[in-house]
Amino acid sequence: MHEMAITQSVVDAVVDRLGDARVCRVRLEIGRLSGVVPDSVRFCFDVLCAGTSLDGAELDIDEPPGRARCRSCGGEFGLDDPILLCPCGSADAEVLAGRELRIMSVEVASHV
Repeated sequence: MHEMAITQSVVDAVVDRLGDARVCRVRLEIGRLSGVVPDSVRFCFDVLCAGTSLDGAELDIDEPPGRARCRSCGGEFGLDDPILLCPCGSADAEVLAGRELRIMSVEVASHV
């Protein structure tokens, strides 16, 4: 399960950047063509955050759909799986979106 390693990298990056600052929310973008399973990341996040400054933080995941452009007909089309097949029948397509895997934002608890 590569989601465990990916999620560990997210937690490590946030802790490295923010130290002991109390994190209350992390927002990720995981494209539908990235090969990463968002539900697995959610599970791993809760486990890996225990005992860190992210303990108890909420995880929001945006899942942008895949988009591609056909090199044969020039049309753009949506994708939900990695099979690049244009409605025109051509498999000669370029992925435009959907492979994203990034930390979009981190919300730190305010000191009150």
